[in-house]
Amino acid sequence: MEFFHLLNRGVDKRKVFLNEADYVRFMHDCYVFNDKENVGPNHRFKEFESTYKRKPLVILHAFCLMPNHYHLLVSEVQEGGMSLFMRKLNMGYAKYFNEKYNRSGVLWQSTFKKIHIKRDAHFMYIPYYIHLNPLDMNFPLWRTGKVKNAKQALAYLHTYRWSSFMDYNGMKNMPSLITTKYVGDMLGSAKKQENEIKQIISSPDLVGDAGSIE
Repeated sequence: MEFFHLLNRGVDKRKVFLNEADYVRFMHDCYVFNDKENVGPNHRFKEFESTYKRKPLVILHAFCLMPNHYHLLVSEVQEGGMSLFMRKLNMGYAKYFNEKYNRSGVLWQSTFKKIHIKRDAHFMYIPYYIHLNPLDMNFPLWRTGKVKNAKQALAYLHTYRWSSFMDYNGMKNMPSLITTKYVGDMLGSAKKQENEIKQIISSPDLVGDAGSIE
């Protein structure tokens, strides 16, 4: 199985999630558009509970939404599935956003950025990197391994809903959206993950790849 880190930012680094409803809509779109069947950009939320047999385009392993960008860790299920999923996702959310906020034009700065996870060290750190992104808002020194209060930083991560961190730490947040079995085996228990995070964010010599993958 191959893993890809996908990310995109708002054009001119503008915010693309302005309130809770926007985050919910994007998560909903991640589910609905991850299907070989066509779904119109004006789909309703009830389609989230579709009863027909879905044909996923990708496996979504992890994610994090930030005010002006997003990160996804995926594996392609069928040839061309990743590009189709991302096209549907970016276009669908942009249509929703523009209509809601009475704007026009492009929303994203590009189609999307794709990073193929090839090295074992990269694979080991990428889930942590994705889950640690929210610390940029209150603990930006994590990227240099200089967070002094790791316990406080961890507590913040446990309250951030727009990431798959909770789902990997025993709290059901978006269980129908992501598949945890592949990355979960590598991350291990919640306690193991917490210890690893403490090391990453508070040890300059150990921050390594986790602070710079993008």
